[in-house]
Amino acid sequence: MPDLPDQWEVAPEPGWIEPALAEEFPGLSLFSTETETSGGRSPEALRERLRSLSDRIGGPQAIQLRQQPIPWAYRVFFRHIGLDPDTTRTPIEQLIFERIHDGTFKSRNRVDDALTIAMVEVGVALLAFDADRLDGRLGLRLSAEGEAFEGRVSPLPDGTIVVADEKRPVGILFDRTAEGHGVRKGTRRVLVAAVGVRGVPDIALEEALWVAGSALRA
Repeated sequence: MPDLPDQWEVAPEPGWIEPALAEEFPGLSLFSTETETSGGRSPEALRERLRSLSDRIGGPQAIQLRQQPIPWAYRVFFRHIGLDPDTTRTPIEQLIFERIHDGTFKSRNRVDDALTIAMVEVGVALLAFDADRLDGRLGLRLSAEGEAFEGRVSPLPDGTIVVADEKRPVGILFDRTAEGHGVRKGTRRVLVAAVGVRGVPDIALEEALWVAGSALRA
């Protein structure tokens, strides 16, 4: 594990967890940090880093992935929330599947590439939002009865685990981001959030945020 910096652009901030959710899923956590970055196409240095990562990850690494503590912890959590990780892949397993299927980690844009690098290198699940579209701190909670979700016609099913700011849900955990809250062409400040589950140490969340942040500033 690389040494983490003494100084961050914005130090990681722990998110809030709804008490009922924390009681049901001990170890569930959320840390986030912000960075200023331009969107659009990745610079050559970032694309080269993605190509190098592609060369390091192949079939043997994919087979060994599930035996590693952090990827395994997300598989266990998926089962606890009613998702079959062999059908609905965890974030890291989805990236590895795409690498094997496509033959490489495809460059998409600066933010997606930075998150791919951090998730593959550390194994931690990351999310990204337009920081200027958020109201207050991020946290995790259960959706309320009949609660709306921007970009979705019907209300969220009662009890859906959502990523939320202090006013509204901005994402469904391990699923889609609410319309207007994701990173877009005009985004200037990105908030990157790391989702922790039981078995994933806080230092791994901080490392993933640091790797993503340094990649975004490349």
